[in-house]
Amino acid sequence: MLTLNIFNRNGESVSTVEVDPQEFGGEVNKQLLHDVVLMYLANQRAGTHSTLRRGEVAGSTKKLFRQKGTGNARVGPRRTNKRKGGGTAKGPKPRDYEYHLPKKAVRAACRMAILSKFQDQEAVIVDDFALVGPKTKQMAAALKALKLQGTSCLIGTAGADDILYKSARNIAGVKVLPTSQFNAYTVLRQKRLLLTKAALDELRKKPAAAAK
Repeated sequence: MLTLNIFNRNGESVSTVEVDPQEFGGEVNKQLLHDVVLMYLANQRAGTHSTLRRGEVAGSTKKLFRQKGTGNARVGPRRTNKRKGGGTAKGPKPRDYEYHLPKKAVRAACRMAILSKFQDQEAVIVDDFALVGPKTKQMAAALKALKLQGTSCLIGTAGADDILYKSARNIAGVKVLPTSQFNAYTVLRQKRLLLTKAALDELRKKPAAAAK
């Protein structure tokens, strides 16, 4: 069992909670995490790269000069890839990099990513922020009290929290998401994971959704 401290907004420990690793996959499969993160990165690629082949660049297809008798090396047309301004041999063309792993594997990787944050002591549980209206100053003070200032941090909430989102959106490196939108890439991309107590309870009830 993993024992996690629960803090208040002022950084004071108020209680503890025990988490069974089996609720989050039991163990971390690094290869699966690598494969899933690679999938998310590949799906973000635009794939708009394009080069001109020798048949697409401007220039004549006529042989520059005759094969023999000039004393020079034999050459082909001006558009060959061996000449400056010629086409590119086997260069990239627009393509779609998107692919998908099985949904069960993606969901399992998300829970393993959360478990890795617990095991590496990179997760912080807070009872409740209790913000009165969107207040970036209060949010920054809370992060400082929780020793999360100046580091990239993913804040997980039980549901859409507009006040918390608006309070944190202007703080560099801080991202706010409901747990239903968690995936392995978003969890691992940020150095620290900050969960509300309600968000932790939500994660323990059911597997996190696999975002596309």
